[in-house]
Amino acid sequence: MQPAELMQDILSRPPSARWDDHGQLEVLTFDLGEETLAVEAMLVREILDLLPETKVPGAPPLVSSVVNFRGKIIPIADLRLAFDMPPAQVTVDSRIIVIEIEIGGEATQIGMRTDKVHEVTTLNRSDAETPPAVGMRWRRDFIHDLVRQSGGIIVLPNLGAIFRTDTDAACS
Repeated sequence: MQPAELMQDILSRPPSARWDDHGQLEVLTFDLGEETLAVEAMLVREILDLLPETKVPGAPPLVSSVVNFRGKIIPIADLRLAFDMPPAQVTVDSRIIVIEIEIGGEATQIGMRTDKVHEVTTLNRSDAETPPAVGMRWRRDFIHDLVRQSGGIIVLPNLGAIFRTDTDAACS
């Protein structure tokens, strides 16, 4: 393989979750519909009650609104759209998880609507598998790993791929 081809191959792979040297990952778990997802705890900045949202005309559907939180405008993402889930029903358990990730080389805060936030927990890499090539109802590149737990499966979404796709769509 030529160096350029090797680099393209490396760049086209979704990055894996950041498991530590002991094969563990500290995450915040939350529900979207019937699914339990998790984001790396180190990405989480705040957990908020729902706030009034302002729709942004012409914004991509995944991130179509913003909130004003402590004088800062934060885009709100609806991961249900990335995973082709039905619309959310707002309940007393609904929350916004504010994360900070790098998008286009810039640290960006994004709020994600959730149905319920659970807890910070530690997952073990030995319980994780990459998503199968067949039988998935979601885009495979949107998922880092599926982690087996006693209560079912926890999905580790690939937020970089999800938001990169949305950013690419907005620029088209």
